[in-house]
Amino acid sequence: MTQPNLQAHMDATDLMQARKSLRQSLLLQRKTIAPVLRASWDAQLMQNLVHWCTQERAHSLIRSLAVYWPIQGEPDLRAAYPQLSEMGIQLALPWVSGKQMPLRFLAWQDGDDMASDEFGIPLPAQREHLVIPDVILVPCVGFNQAGYRLGYGGGFYDRTLAIMPEAIPVGIAYQCASTDFLPGRHDIPMRLILTEAQGNLD
Repeated sequence: MTQPNLQAHMDATDLMQARKSLRQSLLLQRKTIAPVLRASWDAQLMQNLVHWCTQERAHSLIRSLAVYWPIQGEPDLRAAYPQLSEMGIQLALPWVSGKQMPLRFLAWQDGDDMASDEFGIPLPAQREHLVIPDVILVPCVGFNQAGYRLGYGGGFYDRTLAIMPEAIPVGIAYQCASTDFLPGRHDIPMRLILTEAQGNLD
């Protein structure tokens, strides 16, 4: 797949346009992944996630984990969520409570009553039990070798991570989303990237 050429120095407008073009290209690529291949990648990615959480849990570094509900062809990790709950990890789902606002996280476990938000994404029906997660799974449209994530452009996760510096951001993507781009001024790098092929940034 041909990506936009990167210049050593780009002004803000050029950078925004390059990221927009790259985002569209990566989303199209992700949309065309064959279902059988996607299922295989999801299974391996879930195995990598559970393995990493098991290691972190052994060192008491993870008590709560913000997961996500897949949209727009994101890796579907939902089959692993019950296993993570059984490990004693409190799960939470991200809640977009307002425009230009950081995310809030609602406590959740498989089987809870759900209600869709204004974007049609399932959320826990309750809006009272909030969680400050130790680890946040951050779905990526793309990522680079420095651990920076290309998202959908709304800035929700960047605003959230900026006010939660203690939270560990873990990017989630398929390996084919690895690409080259310059980070934006407000971008925050992931602590690690989990894909079907890798479990870190090494």
